[in-house]
Amino acid sequence: MELAQLGRVLVLIGAVILGFADRVPLIGRLPGDLALRGDGWTIYAPLATSIVLSVLLTAVLSLVAWLRR
Repeated sequence: MELAQLGRVLVLIGAVILGFADRVPLIGRLPGDLALRGDGWTIYAPLATSIVLSVLLTAVLSLVAWLRR
């Protein structure tokens, strides 16, 4: 898989997670995650979750790159 394709896949996965944020465990429930609720609508801003996922994905992808050398 090329790097550009990997980027597109990661963006797509992120969009899907945000679309189902109320059904995915831990999304929007960490300290630092924001959820704005009104009559019939909810907006999630999973800031802390995004940072945690970013660190985990960076570590995993760095390990994969290191192992491929």
